[in-house]
Amino acid sequence: MSFILKYKSIDEKRDLPDDDYTIKDLLNDMDLSPQTIVSKQNGDLVIEDTVINDGDEIQLVQIIYGG
Repeated sequence: MSFILKYKSIDEKRDLPDDDYTIKDLLNDMDLSPQTIVSKQNGDLVIEDTVINDGDEIQLVQIIYGG
């Protein structure tokens, strides 16, 4: 079981560690803060508690703050 991860220059297939692997788990594994990332699953915006399924495309978008 695997999913596609897209983040900045990353576009790769990754194995799912377990059946309950969430967006939050992925962000933790990548040392990314959920406060600075917007997550999409198969093109739809999702929350951190969303479970990643086999074959999903997960896109992480960095939020840029400015002023």
